[in-house]
Amino acid sequence: MKTPLVVLAFMLAACGTAGSDAPAVDADLTQRQRDSILAQSRIPGAAAVGAAQRAADAVEARVRRADSIGN
Repeated sequence: MKTPLVVLAFMLAACGTAGSDAPAVDADLTQRQRDSILAQSRIPGAAAVGAAQRAADAVEARVRRADSIGN
């Protein structure tokens, strides 16, 4: 009866420490960087993410030009 409990204890201990050893890469990336990585992947629909980023960049550039004219 002790053997299953010991095995269970080791399994629980291993599960508790596995996440702390892995580096948190996603925590260091901005949303734009994550979207850029996604846009370059082969996932279906990933090209739409890149197109949306380009459209957002175009709108942002247009707004900056309009703001600079107004100043």
